[in-house]
Amino acid sequence: MKILVIDDHPLIHEALSHVLFELDASLELIQAHDSNDTHAALARAPDTDLIVLDLALPGTDGFELLSDLRREWPGIPVVVLSATHDRTTVEAALDMGAMGFVPKTANARVLIDALRLLLSGGIYVPTECTGGNGASIRQRPVLGPTQLGLTTRQGDVLKLLVQGKPNKLICRDLKLSEGTVKVHVSAILRALNVHTRTQVVIELARRGVRFDPTTGHPR
Repeated sequence: MKILVIDDHPLIHEALSHVLFELDASLELIQAHDSNDTHAALARAPDTDLIVLDLALPGTDGFELLSDLRREWPGIPVVVLSATHDRTTVEAALDMGAMGFVPKTANARVLIDALRLLLSGGIYVPTECTGGNGASIRQRPVLGPTQLGLTTRQGDVLKLLVQGKPNKLICRDLKLSEGTVKVHVSAILRALNVHTRTQVVIELARRGVRFDPTTGHPR
């Protein structure tokens, strides 16, 4: 397993190196300190399994880097690990395609559980955003598209929507018209009883929905 940690603080890298090896004793931990380091690291290791991103980086807008990562390496899930974790920041990161958000104030157990969930295709957000208990969320059975009230094609759209892709890119990837994608997005919002894309991600986290790594479909 390969995990890329993007953070400019040596102490964070050292602390994470101790925590993350609990995930996999053979873990390869890759370090980057800014945007240039990140792109170079991913060019060397495109088979990276997970990216852990701090939004506060020197000379780099963390949100711009997040956007770059989701556009250039959409198959690699990104979890934000940040000292700033107000609701606005969390929702902005989710809206741009982060599959998880963990406050730096979280303890090691929460971080490990969150990363395990992400690696299994799930979504993790702080409990204050879901309005529930994090442990109970992780223990809920996974749900498929039909159990969410969605068709298989709507499940395809949902997967790309969660990655932060706008309608235009969803149209391109699925070879659908923009009108058809809008219809599917509206159906997804209705099925999940939410009004925005960010609320979709939070609701999926609340329900414990995971995406199958092989097909990308919710399961």
